Amino acid sequence: MVTLTEARHAGGFIVSEANNFRSRDEVVIAEGEVVAAGQVLAALYGDALTAVSAAKSGGNTGNGTLTMDATTPVLPGAKPGVYTVRCITAASNGGTFRVEDPDGNVLGDVAVGSAFTDDIKFAIADGSSDFIVGDGFDITLTLDAADVVWVAFDHDGTDGSQYAAGFAYDAYDATDAAVRGVGLVRDCEICEADVTWPSGMTAGEKAAARHQLSQRGIILR
Repeated sequence: MVTLTEARHAGGFIVSEANNFRSRDEVVIAEGEVVAAGQVLAALYGDALTAVSAAKSGGNTGNGTLTMDATTPVLPGAKPGVYTVRCITAASNGGTFRVEDPDGNVLGDVAVGSAFTDDIKFAIADGSSDFIVGDGFDITLTLDAADVVWVAFDHDGTDGSQYAAGFAYDAYDATDAAVRGVGLVRDCEICEADVTWPSGMTAGEKAAARHQLSQRGIILR
């Protein structure tokens, strides 16, 4: 008896998606990438993001300033949305601020007068009036979607590829040049048994990736 094995095919991993193909979007697979249908993807924003900072809504008691780095205000791994910078410890001619990304993840703390360099790069300078707890700034990263490229998700990445953001609808070979394709990037259900994860992922790393996907409305079944 002949045994036939069905290869993975375009969209075969989809359990459900939003009406009118709203779950799908055009994606540009970065040069050098080769991805399979159902492979987890990450979005690299690079020059697609611009940063603008402002004092938080309602203003601050302290009159110090936050200044984005003039050369590299946006670093690898940054994502679009609003980063919050809030004073958690007040001090005379100083203070400590906590930085959270647009998803509410704590990136770290930074002291007045020091540079912060995770996703975004900036420094806070003291003013004539000291900051109080709760003072802060919002840094808005705006996306130009035309400059976004997509790569295979890499849980060990440091350039933004460590954030799961969607799935390749079909197999795409961008060995020689970037190619356009289709991605499942929002509001859909995916059959986890058909998902291509990076090798060597731990259960905890997969759980973190599932959480990242769930923030986009992508659920694994």
